[in-house]
Amino acid sequence: MAIGMYLREIGRGKDGARGLSRAQATDLWGQLLDGTVSDLEVGAFCLAMRVKCETPQEMAGFLDATAPRLHTVPKGDKPVVVIPSYNGARKIPVLTPLLALLLARGGHPVMIHGTPTENSRVFTAEVLAQLDIHARSSFAPLAAGEVAFFATAALSTGLQRLLEVRRVVNLRNSAHSLVKLMNPCTGRSLLVTSYTHPEYAHSMAATLQLVQANALLLRGTEGEAVADARRLPKMQGFIAGENVFSQEAQSGSLGSLPALPAGIGARGTADYIRAVMGGGQPVPAPIAQQVIAISRLISRMESAA
Repeated sequence: MAIGMYLREIGRGKDGARGLSRAQATDLWGQLLDGTVSDLEVGAFCLAMRVKCETPQEMAGFLDATAPRLHTVPKGDKPVVVIPSYNGARKIPVLTPLLALLLARGGHPVMIHGTPTENSRVFTAEVLAQLDIHARSSFAPLAAGEVAFFATAALSTGLQRLLEVRRVVNLRNSAHSLVKLMNPCTGRSLLVTSYTHPEYAHSMAATLQLVQANALLLRGTEGEAVADARRLPKMQGFIAGENVFSQEAQSGSLGSLPALPAGIGARGTADYIRAVMGGGQPVPAPIAQQVIAISRLISRMESAA
């Protein structure tokens, strides 16, 4: 079906727009990824969906279309922890690399994927480069205790193209939601993902249930899938789409604050991460608890297999 037929359904405004079925969403997203539609149609889709917002059925369809078009990490010996990283640091240092290294120290293979989506933030790739972890261009099974970073463009040029639309229209689109739910692994894996605004907690949870994902979903730190080093956020765990674990957000006054870097720069953040990994600084308690939650979910996932 031509994309114009779908635009007519989703582009009727906030109150008049209709949601697409999962099959329709799969067809539409596949055309967008394949680049068979015009720039005008891409822009119309992005703005229409920005007004309407994606339903879980639509997001599941977008994921269905994305999966066969992705370059993926082959199956390895152990389940891979997959961490999307697309928001970066605005006010708080981006500690996604610290989470990844702590998980790797516990024996888990870790895959991070992401790309800068704006110019005013410090992104995970910059901090990883300071830690001598650079983007991979080839795909091979990950070993236990290994951290690998993949740029989105290496996974899917079509998806990268949709993410770049933000630089033109200055608004996020459905691709920014999809990458947080995307799992580029063919073997056993656990997705660690996050939301920024509370309303997305419900839609993302519903999508994870619909696609029967293994995942940890939390209120992210400026959109990153790492617990706020200052206060434990709400977290939910899913095994094959079933909600098996819930942790409410820490409440009340904080007794003390961790000694975080003064700025958000990549070098200072990397130096802090080295200090934590070397024992010179304590692991922030919320991130330590997130690592425990992920490890327990993986154990439960393996027991259920």
